[in-house]
Amino acid sequence: MSDGELLNVKEQLKEAYTTKLFFTDLNGRLKNLSVNPDDIESIIRNGVGIDGSSIAGIATVDNSDRILKPVVESFRLVDFGDRKVGFFVGQIFNQDGSRCEVDPRYPLERAVEQAAADHQIKFLMGPEHEFFLLNGNEFDSDIHTDKLDYFGSSPSDIGDIVRQEIVNVLAKCGIKYEKTHHEVTSSQHEINLEPGDPLTVADRTILFEFVAKEVAANYDLHATFMAKPFTGHNRNAFHIHVSFSDLNGKSLCYDEDGEYHLSTMLMNFVGGIIKHAREASIVLASTFNSYKAYVLDKEAPIVRGWGIRNRSSMVRIPHALKPEATRFELRCPDATGNVYLQFATLIFMGLAGLDAQEDPGQPDVGSTYRKEAKFKVLDRRFLPRDFFPALMEAEDSTFMQGALGTELFANYMKIKISQWEDHRTTITDIEHRKYLDI
Repeated sequence: MSDGELLNVKEQLKEAYTTKLFFTDLNGRLKNLSVNPDDIESIIRNGVGIDGSSIAGIATVDNSDRILKPVVESFRLVDFGDRKVGFFVGQIFNQDGSRCEVDPRYPLERAVEQAAADHQIKFLMGPEHEFFLLNGNEFDSDIHTDKLDYFGSSPSDIGDIVRQEIVNVLAKCGIKYEKTHHEVTSSQHEINLEPGDPLTVADRTILFEFVAKEVAANYDLHATFMAKPFTGHNRNAFHIHVSFSDLNGKSLCYDEDGEYHLSTMLMNFVGGIIKHAREASIVLASTFNSYKAYVLDKEAPIVRGWGIRNRSSMVRIPHALKPEATRFELRCPDATGNVYLQFATLIFMGLAGLDAQEDPGQPDVGSTYRKEAKFKVLDRRFLPRDFFPALMEAEDSTFMQGALGTELFANYMKIKISQWEDHRTTITDIEHRKYLDI
């Protein structure tokens, strides 16, 4: 960091009401630490101590000290009108100054570096941010803020106001949005920001969730990224658009002579995603609620495959207005997961496909929801339909251990198995209704 850049950051922080370092636990839950902006030069250089044992998956109580350092490039001065927040994303280091391998950001750093070193490629990623705006965080008959549907509009639509305020706050941070709209389900919204490199976009996703929740709270509303809050309705997805180019910026996804004008590299990359989709599912759809969305005709993909402009496909090739915009869209993730682990896993899946020259097979024809398939509990043509099969697929996966790192993967699986046990042993209202009169 140059002296000029540091001076600029210090000058902006003079306007901040508070200065925070943000990071995530392995589940993807947002954490933050407020620091004294007068000490920012020392904090950038030396970091600040944290108790890693109190953060899910980071450290044990007998070896808990970790160092949090701000990523200077992630700095934004977030202007909420009544106050400004100095925002940094943090990296976690060990006591000896080495990079902490269970920091969720670390696998994504490795993935980006490996793609450049082994394949001379770099990525553009653009996630679609879907969320619900609700009247509270506890369910009751008045929880919905509207009764609108896809692209719905009404003069009293508070959601439209909140969406615009979110993008206005982000715009003052230098972040450009592409579009916003009401989604399919009542109280559901979507905001799309311009694409960028994976680390920048992952850091920006942390900022987006923070801003969305803060703005919603200013309107006495609750923003939730929960995968599927409502039975029988569409979920909150986290569709990820991905393209890649050589290190000079030339698209490696488009091929004038390729079938559908798609390159062999893109097809091999997609082939790797399809091959490893089941074992990676526990990261891409990381809660037991995530799998409540894997039902027919509710947009979440259920079949491992790819398609041309096919919204029922797990991997979709959208229409591109120009050759350099050729890309794919991964449609199975949701936003309850850890964005760093999701992006890292996606990249490593694709790189494995490049290494093995994986054939993705023929594109899906028609709706995959209409596939003729005798129902079986285990059917590897499909994504896992429940949290426990997803755990089983991941448990013995050498691919996932390599992608996330042995220690991080072990910690992650320990957390997810504990969550499953909690779910498995908790008695629900459904069981009372079905069995209490036996």
